Formats: sequence, structure tokens, C-alpha cells
Amino acid sequence: MSRVSIRTFLVTAKRHLQQALRNKGTASFVVGNESADLDSITCALLYGYIQSSSPQARRENQVVIPVTNIPAADLSLRPELTTLLRHAGVKPDDLITLDDLGDLPMPLHKTSWTLVDHNALTGPLAQHYGSSPSAVIDHHDDENAVPASASPRVIDKSGSCNSLVINHLRSTWDDVSSNSTSVGAANAQSSDGLIDDEAYTSTWDAQIARLALGSILIDTHNLTEGSKVTEHDRKAVRYLEARIHASHKYGKDYDRKVFFEEISAAKSNLDELSLSDVLRKDYKQWTEGEMRMGVSSVVKPVSWLRGKAESDFTQTLVDHAKGRQLHLFAVMTAFTSESGDFARELLLVALEDGGAKHAAERFAKEATAELQLQEGEIHGLSADSRPPYMQLWDQKNVAASRKRVGPLIREAMR
Repeated sequence: MSRVSIRTFLVTAKRHLQQALRNKGTASFVVGNESADLDSITCALLYGYIQSSSPQARRENQVVIPVTNIPAADLSLRPELTTLLRHAGVKPDDLITLDDLGDLPMPLHKTSWTLVDHNALTGPLAQHYGSSPSAVIDHHDDENAVPASASPRVIDKSGSCNSLVINHLRSTWDDVSSNSTSVGAANAQSSDGLIDDEAYTSTWDAQIARLALGSILIDTHNLTEGSKVTEHDRKAVRYLEARIHASHKYGKDYDRKVFFEEISAAKSNLDELSLSDVLRKDYKQWTEGEMRMGVSSVVKPVSWLRGKAESDFTQTLVDHAKGRQLHLFAVMTAFTSESGDFARELLLVALEDGGAKHAAERFAKEATAELQLQEGEIHGLSADSRPPYMQLWDQKNVAASRKRVGPLIREAMR
């Protein structure tokens, strides 16, 4: 096929998936982690689009299907996603979600899976395809779930996984752009008001560059979070901004600070969401032995979450955890304090006596020094709904995100 925009590619990828499901054929997927934050979603979009747009893939009609690792109903919980997608002419409804995979899983031997922004499948997909990933690009600790023979197998530290994806695919993207021909009216995409192939190509490049760039800027706080930013991130940003500036349509008004603040404001706007929605908006879950643990990341303080509760705050947390059959549930908050400083809190709940409570106590003992945890107090808790263990801390080591806290809790569970 000829090169197309990211939105037209998603239409094609969804059609390709439907045909594979209908005919019990083969399919190649790329998927981010189950928290489905901007980084995970856009990593999958960029990887699927660029790989599927390569000269070889276009000659052989190969499509790498990007999967957003949540049900379609959860897309509405992410206002920052809607805001960012708009820069690429894409709507949330255009994305391919878990719902599109059908009720019955495709046979394992007829699928291939590339993981981005995680290196071990979790959640519903892990039940069917946990042993099948054949490629990975990730910036979390290596869980050794993807074989050494995987290609690519890129696991390295960076502020954003998008940076690793972009740097890995840079030569492929360059080939895609230089080999794009006959892309104008042949693809019925004249709505952009463009009249030549070069203009179409530079516009589509700028659109996908904005998707990746928005995620990198959010994850690194506009490249200012020194504990997170790596050379991978700086290199990717330089490349992406060059792509944006090459587009007459998108480059002339581009301002990094304005762009970052637009996406950041959308991410912080949780006013329309219920407390339950906030807890499932950015959520990840793991299993260690017989115990399950989940972590919700929130961009507001615990005091704000308490105010969100329509009834008993503790009971809402317990209900959320029990609905996922968890033994341990953590809420990590990250926000700007009244003094203007970046702050973190950690709230940990054990739903059962015995193993879960012991794991929570072990975590508190072993992680306090590293995370610089200072015990706090949750005011107005009901004694009737209080679980066997519940503790709130101010986390003074603000550099430690879920990428570090999650493994520490999991270690305490072993």
C-alpha cells in the first residue's frame, strides 16, 4: 500500500485485524502496558505505524497492529490522550483496544507480539499470550520474560519509553519519509489542503512526531526532571522537533513550552471523574506467587482523593481492590504542593491478615530508607471499613516513581 496518515493507518490496521479474526489468520501486534498511559499508547502507535509504513512492509502488505491495552470504555478517563491525539488528527474511537480483539483469543501460534513500555505481559493478555512476545522496547527493570533471541530486545533506562522507540526506529522512519511517493489524492486525504507528496509526508511526520514528543515531555516534565532525563530522551526530542519544524503546517507555530503545558493541563483535569474512575485511570497490576498487587498512580494528593469520595473513602479503596481480587493495593500520588514543590505520597493497603499484611509490614521496614518515607495520617477514617493494614506516607524521595516503588512492593511479597 502507499503511505498514509496515522488515522488512515489505524483504519487499515483495524480492518486487517477483523479479517484475521474472521478468517482465523495470522496477525502481528504491538502493545503497551495495562496502565495505558500516554507513553504506552503512543509507543504502540508509533511502532506499529512506522514499521507498517516501511518500504518492505508496504510491498508485502504487512501490518503491525497497535493495541491500546484497555477496554474502549476506559479511553474517556484520559483527557490528556484526547488532547494529544487531536494534534495528529486522531480521535480515541480510532484506536484499537482490547475490545477489538474479540471474545475468543487468536491461537498463540498465529500471533506475534512486540511489547513496548513493559517487558512482561500482564492482565488479560498474559493469560493467553504471556509466553509469546518476540520483541521488546522498554525502560523498566528487565523481568527476563522476553527471550534473549528477541529482535529487537531493547531494555534501557530513559525518562520515556518513546525515546527508545524513536531512536531505535530512526533509520526506518528516515526510509519511510524518503520513499513516500504517490501519497496525495491517491489516498483521498486532501482535507489537509496540501498539493504535493513532500507536503503530505512532512505533515504526517509532524503529526506522529507530536504524539511521541507529547509523551516524552509529560514523562520528563518538559525535560526538566533531572533524575529521569537521559541522553536517549534529549536525542529523541531533537529528532522529533526537527520533524515538526520541517512541516509548514505544524512547524510555524510550534512552541515546546506551550505544547507541554497544554498536555499537562489536560492530564491534571480530573474534575469530571469519580474516585473509582481516578483509581482505574492509571493502574497496573502484578502477581507474585499467590498474591496479587495493584498500583494506581494519581496526579492529585490524597486529601483531594478524600474529597472526591461520595461516601466512605476507605471503603471505596477496599471495594476497588476487592473488585480486582487484590491482596495489596497502593495509591501513588504525584503533585505540586502549595509551596510550589513537586511532591509524592504513598498509600498502602493490605486486604487480608497473614501474608498480605506481613508483606506490607516488610515493605515498610525495608523501603522506608530508600524512599524516605515519613508516616502521615488520613483524617476521618471509619473504623468499620479500615482494612487489616493501611498506611499513608509522605515520600520524600520524589525521584522514585512507580517504576521503582512497584518492584519494591513486589520484592516484599516474595
